[in-house]
Amino acid sequence: MVLSRSYITSTLVLATRIIKVADAAVNYTEHVNPFIGTEGPVPGTAYSAGNVFPGATLPFGGVKVGIDTTVFNISYSANGGYTPDGNVTAITMLHESGTGGAPTYGLIPQMPLTTLEGVNVLDNLTYMQSRVGEDVGSPGYYKTQLQNGVTAEMSATMHAGIMRYTYPNDTDGRFVLIDISHSLPSGGSKEQAYSNGKLERSEDGTWYSGYGVYREGWSWGGDYRVYFCAQFDSAPSQSQFFWGKATDPYWPNATGVEPSFTNQTSIEGGTVGYQYADRIGALFEFPSNVTTLRSKVGISWVSTDKACQFLDEIPSWDLEDVRDAAQDTWTSDVFSKIDVTTENHTQLEMFYTAMYHAHLLPSNRTGENPYWESDEPYYDDFYTIWDTFRCLHPLLTLIQPVAQTEIVRALIDIWRFERFMPDGRSHNFNGRVQGGSNSDNVLADAYVKGLRAGINWTDGYAAMRTNAEVQPYNNFDFEDPTGSTKEGRGALGDWKQYGYVTPDRGRCLSKTVEYSLNDFSLSQVARGEAPEDMAKYLNRSAGWQRTWAADVTSLNFTGFLAPTYGNGSYQDYDPLSCGACEWSSISYEGVPWEYTWTIPFDMESLISHMGGLESAEARLDTMFIPGLSRSNQGGNSAGSTIFNPGNEPSFMTPFLYNYFPQRQHKSVQRSREIVNQYYNTGRSGIPGNDDAGAMSTWLIWNMIGLYPVVTQPVYLVLAPWFENITLRLGDDGPALRINATGLDQGPYVQSLRVNGQNWNRSWISHEDIVRPDGQDSLLEFALGADQTAWDTGDVPPSPGHVEL
Repeated sequence: MVLSRSYITSTLVLATRIIKVADAAVNYTEHVNPFIGTEGPVPGTAYSAGNVFPGATLPFGGVKVGIDTTVFNISYSANGGYTPDGNVTAITMLHESGTGGAPTYGLIPQMPLTTLEGVNVLDNLTYMQSRVGEDVGSPGYYKTQLQNGVTAEMSATMHAGIMRYTYPNDTDGRFVLIDISHSLPSGGSKEQAYSNGKLERSEDGTWYSGYGVYREGWSWGGDYRVYFCAQFDSAPSQSQFFWGKATDPYWPNATGVEPSFTNQTSIEGGTVGYQYADRIGALFEFPSNVTTLRSKVGISWVSTDKACQFLDEIPSWDLEDVRDAAQDTWTSDVFSKIDVTTENHTQLEMFYTAMYHAHLLPSNRTGENPYWESDEPYYDDFYTIWDTFRCLHPLLTLIQPVAQTEIVRALIDIWRFERFMPDGRSHNFNGRVQGGSNSDNVLADAYVKGLRAGINWTDGYAAMRTNAEVQPYNNFDFEDPTGSTKEGRGALGDWKQYGYVTPDRGRCLSKTVEYSLNDFSLSQVARGEAPEDMAKYLNRSAGWQRTWAADVTSLNFTGFLAPTYGNGSYQDYDPLSCGACEWSSISYEGVPWEYTWTIPFDMESLISHMGGLESAEARLDTMFIPGLSRSNQGGNSAGSTIFNPGNEPSFMTPFLYNYFPQRQHKSVQRSREIVNQYYNTGRSGIPGNDDAGAMSTWLIWNMIGLYPVVTQPVYLVLAPWFENITLRLGDDGPALRINATGLDQGPYVQSLRVNGQNWNRSWISHEDIVRPDGQDSLLEFALGADQTAWDTGDVPPSPGHVEL
């Protein structure tokens, strides 16, 4: 790239500006509050918060522009960059959303300053800024006012961001600081770190470009490069690069590191491949007549030239144009997919904010894979599929089949080149696996719901079979050195030998349950792709039954999943506890009581193991009695019931009443209780980490009145929260319309009609709403106050039923 080249004015209309005229009249964005989920139960802090990203981006955007803030309390992190009480250290281009664990990204920064007095450019604690007043955010737009008087605004396209800095008139200095070593603060062995970098600038300082090299983060992984290309709309009066010795970027004063400056037009941190290179950065000073400064930054994972090309996504310097185009895209591509009718503005804000959060991850990086060339789509930042397979991906299958098809193709393509599909993946690196190979569940769910266009299902099944048959190498994760946490099934050896995972492996009980569902997923796809394998994997899916301890008692109930050794004996344990419920515990982020309910493919066998309908229903009731929880999972738990509304293993439990004849009303009761208690429009309106949209999509399903049984073409019937709901099933597909009368009387189903037919089953099939003939579908609910036993038909199926 020639840095001195003049910027080519683009005559192209912003691609993101294209909208459907029919959607333009509805302003869905006014119902979106990006700050829901940015705080936790302790007001003003991010402890146990949703960790959502409130900055500017597009649906599945490759760039997420937002502020990064300080965190001095090690009990939580700034996973999305933002914390309500932290000081701003930079505006950066890359973020995750809703994640727990150690942070990832917070890369490619700018920081507007008004003075250099007392500033060490290698120490962001010397120039961090508190905020004045409340930050402002909406889809595609973010604004913050810093203590130094600078107002910073930002917006984004798919691969580029635009910032506008308004400096106070009475300040003497106007600076922009770039510290390439900047990343989100984290601690411990998963701390991400800067390795190396390079910077170039034009002679007049209006352009700069280069790359940063970083490593680690929650998913681990070695060095990776992020390329950038930036432009200012005003020429600086002085442009300098700086460097300093490698050090902790958050506490450099502890090692006494001071910067050196140069007027050269290029600088490198060190020899390519060196992980402890000098920290490098840039300092731009602007003339006193520049009161408003604009900057564009393009991001690429492939090259600096490509990062510069991405600046063409923003042809003008008008931030409002970019913001408006982003909001148009959010409206046409996301919010208009589900249209609801209600006068309840609180519910509208909860619903459309959840829709917004559901489309932040994964990141669409098609054409941006630096490691192999492929015609397939490419997505990154699966953080993680363990969280998202239950609710997020089934929602995308229904209303975003094109995007979900691309995601499935991307997962399969990762397998082609890296031998395993990911469970977690960031910065193009597979890791970490919290339980099973849950990409299997995503593929099976897409398969049974008919996603075919462009998907090579022969390869898809082969990728799943790799998970089921190939033991991944042990990466000796310090949190669980008993098997791989990078990809695949780390305890596959136990699974194949015993039919379950033994306590010799971390998370043995939860892995047994998850591997069971994974193998059921294989049986579902094998039914069509490899019928000779179907029985094998269906039988393997019954592995959970081999760990059923019929003599273990808890809270006057007998029979639970147990950590089972290879000789059939049980490890001593309490079904109400899993210790810290972490990587080396018997179960992960959920106690055995919770995991005992996570057999959606064979509820028939589970209820039988529990002693029949009456006993199982009483046990299910017990899940919701306050005060019985003995789990202490920190930010991964909420409430005092055994049912944990703050984490995914409990997601489906409130709706299992549908598997009991004439008890669907209890599912509705639980749905209303949980949503009303734990979800709201406040900043703490999500009960824990949003987990890349997992919690938000759980809420969406509740509010439309259905719940997906993942890996099956089945939806459990709940009760809608709105009078009229229209789901658009794809860009040009038919619509699912859900009408509800009697909402003012009560939430319980009095009767239901499906496509004009009276209905007495507490579930519907995928073909009932995505009809083979392509016609629209219609669900008509009559609701009321009475807990009516309307569901006299067959209970939902148990297609994985196996008797051992």
